[in-house]
Amino acid sequence: MTSSGPSPSSSLSLHRCHHPHPHVLFWIGWTPCPSSLWPGLLLSLWLWIGGPLVQVSASHQHFHPHSIKLVGDITLGGLFPIHSRGPHGLPCGELKKEKGVHRMEAMLYALDQINSDPELLPNITLGARILDTCSRDTYALEQSLTFVQALIQKDTSDIRCSNGEPPIIRKPERVVGVIGASASSVSIMVANILRLFEIPQVSYASTAPELSDNNRYDFFSRVVPPDSYQAQAMLDIVKALGWNYVSTLASEGNYGESGVEAFMQISREAGGVCIAQSVKIPREPTAGEFDKIINRLMETSNARGVIIFANEDDIKRVLEAAKRANLTGHFLFVGSDSWGAKSSAITELEDVAEGAVTILPKRVSIEGFDQYFVSRSLENNRRNIWFNEFWEDDFRCKLTRPGIKLDPDKKKCTGEERIGRDSSYEQEGKVQFVIDAVYAVAYALHNMHLDLCPGSSGVCSNMDPVEGRLLLDYIRAVKFNGSAGTSVLFNENGDAPGRYDIFQFQMTNHSLPGYHVIGQWTNNLKLNLDEMQWSRGDKSVPDSICSFPCNPGERKKMVKGVPCCWHCELCDGYQYQLDEFTCESCPLDMRPAPNRTACRPTPIIKLEWNSPFALVPASIAMLGILATSAVVITFIRFNDTPIVRASGRELSYVLLTGIFLIYLITFLMIAEPGAVACAFRRLLLGLGMAITYSAMLTKTNRIYRIFEQGKKSVTPPKFISPTSQLIITFILISIQVLGVFVWFAVVPPHTIIDYEELRPPNPDLARGILKCDMSDLSIICCLSYSIVLMVTCTVYAVKSRGVPETFNEAKPIGFTMYTTCIIWLAFVPIFFGTAQSSDKMFIQTATLTVSMSLSAFVSLGMLYLPKVYVIIFHPEQNVQKRKRSFKSVAEAARVSQKSNEKQNGETRIEPDRSQ
Repeated sequence: MTSSGPSPSSSLSLHRCHHPHPHVLFWIGWTPCPSSLWPGLLLSLWLWIGGPLVQVSASHQHFHPHSIKLVGDITLGGLFPIHSRGPHGLPCGELKKEKGVHRMEAMLYALDQINSDPELLPNITLGARILDTCSRDTYALEQSLTFVQALIQKDTSDIRCSNGEPPIIRKPERVVGVIGASASSVSIMVANILRLFEIPQVSYASTAPELSDNNRYDFFSRVVPPDSYQAQAMLDIVKALGWNYVSTLASEGNYGESGVEAFMQISREAGGVCIAQSVKIPREPTAGEFDKIINRLMETSNARGVIIFANEDDIKRVLEAAKRANLTGHFLFVGSDSWGAKSSAITELEDVAEGAVTILPKRVSIEGFDQYFVSRSLENNRRNIWFNEFWEDDFRCKLTRPGIKLDPDKKKCTGEERIGRDSSYEQEGKVQFVIDAVYAVAYALHNMHLDLCPGSSGVCSNMDPVEGRLLLDYIRAVKFNGSAGTSVLFNENGDAPGRYDIFQFQMTNHSLPGYHVIGQWTNNLKLNLDEMQWSRGDKSVPDSICSFPCNPGERKKMVKGVPCCWHCELCDGYQYQLDEFTCESCPLDMRPAPNRTACRPTPIIKLEWNSPFALVPASIAMLGILATSAVVITFIRFNDTPIVRASGRELSYVLLTGIFLIYLITFLMIAEPGAVACAFRRLLLGLGMAITYSAMLTKTNRIYRIFEQGKKSVTPPKFISPTSQLIITFILISIQVLGVFVWFAVVPPHTIIDYEELRPPNPDLARGILKCDMSDLSIICCLSYSIVLMVTCTVYAVKSRGVPETFNEAKPIGFTMYTTCIIWLAFVPIFFGTAQSSDKMFIQTATLTVSMSLSAFVSLGMLYLPKVYVIIFHPEQNVQKRKRSFKSVAEAARVSQKSNEKQNGETRIEPDRSQ
């Protein structure tokens, strides 16, 4: 076990010459030779990598030796971040104990286990060349040139020692495979050169999804799952928590940017989760950069969930910035495996990190490695060239070195210190995967040896050298139980299956605050929400959503371009919520439920007898029926008396029948609608008035014709007998009846439920009205004939106004018709003026029935009550008078005409007398 002295950046080959001073070494710079087998390839390679190579200072080389070499029959390469990225001008910085030394020692431990296993690679020893990447991709590329030296054929014909003899060239060991690297950016850079020389690479920690591209990184494999699986697991966690609006935060570089890109792409494909902010942390952040990041995240404060793919340092500075902004407990972090279960990232920031959900590839602590590592000391671990530095860092002491004065402020190392006893020790999380990566290559070599060297002990000619592409095939085909007891295998892209533990950092309700396992992810999520707790021990899951769910009866109006954000709009009017995005109108016979999530039947109403709109008209009608009955009874009782005979008994009974029907229609209009009730409404609504005004018209027409004829001659006019009067009356009535029966034939009477009449803006007040199929227009049409009779009768009454009172009842009929016309003129604006009222039907029904009853009262009162009064209270006046002949009537008509002419003549000459 030796450490290499020179840096590979300063020389790729060591030439020793026979010389008087045999210990003098000459370092020959690596240049492409014309006789090389790959001049074009190496020239292109040099031009490609020459620019970014970082030169190493002599002082740095002195304190940071570059590689560990273990001699073996087959040599494996190893790439580990023993040191962190150096400050400006230097490639390497401080020692990384866990990610660097622990992982590197895990490879040494695995090699020891394999070499001591008689069943695995018997009689074959695995050696190693282990390099420090210093967490920097360009420096790692420079270091990895060591692995390809043996594959580069050099022309040394022009090289001579000082004595003229050809040099003795030490042939570098041939590396058949490389374990590493750690960071994805380093693995990507190294994979580009290793694939050119067909050297398989197995990483224990690089998770960037980009490395799954088998076309670009065909020699790359890994025993950890790619971040695409991790991103899927994190998305499943976000959905399980009910979040749909989160921000992402990534450290600049392949790991952070690729992880966030994978999360965003998967969330877009799956839907249901939107990205509020996607923030990148610069590789070299300036002062105040993290405060700006927190301010930007607060621009979408509803997005409390933050998906973070960042390194430890960036995580710590993000938490510090959140604390400075007094946002402790606001952000809900979901951290990738770079956060995992590390305590260093949250030291003294536990209150800000409380509730953080983190993810780590499923792993266990390897007990054998713990026993191995805590037993390491300065005496038994000289093969680890960085162990002295680790010892000083771990025990906070200083080793003495020849020629170097010990700092008096530093404690001197005694060498008796023990790891885990005099210093804290916890196995680094990726140790398991380092061991699995080494074993994966070992099993591949074992299987390859069985196939190519059957029955042979040791490396046979078929495996000297080991062909890289064939070894890759064997690596991809391995399947074995790893150090944690889980199977290790690779898919066609060289990726390991996704198996993760889900942690949450909890501070309260636990005797031991820290990271607690709350679930697992193996192709699907198993999360125990009951074991989760958040800031101050709250058990309810905080919200991280753009818009809160809409209330029942509200639809979502989406925000353009942001499918997780919406505005809630109430389904107004008669609409109900059909689905979360749509409001739809209820059917005409229905109205929305109070919560507007469904429709319910609209209540059906009708005019009730106890309603004021029914009681008043019914009372008036009943009074009218009683009065009419009294008149009829009186007329029947005194049927042969002079007053009854003089009034025209036949037409009087017809007229009283019409008045009775006018009162009766009120009860039909109030009664519950049905087919029979609707039929009688149609029939009797206009029939009572038609009978009444047909009889009146016949009377006034008879009087008018008698006196008009009497002015001309003593011959009586035709059709003035009682029989003729009845026939004329019934002819006029039959027109109304005929029209109604035609209506029956065209549209049979039926009921309808009118849902439009009582449909106010407030659907709670909506009602369906049960009524007959009679519109306002049909009612007017039904009454129109009676109105024509009324107007005609009025005209005749006006023309007959000059007839002497002693001859007939023309004047009472005239007064009756004038009053009736006034009543019906008042009816029109009331009937049609209530069209917008919520009680339209009730008001119109009441108006119509009261108007009809009043017109009946006018007719009854002016035509018959005076006669009944005389019959009952003044029977002495109910005596037979001298029967007048038509001749006497004609003479009276001429006298009346002359009297009118004289009055008219006197009126005309009155102005002359005044002069």
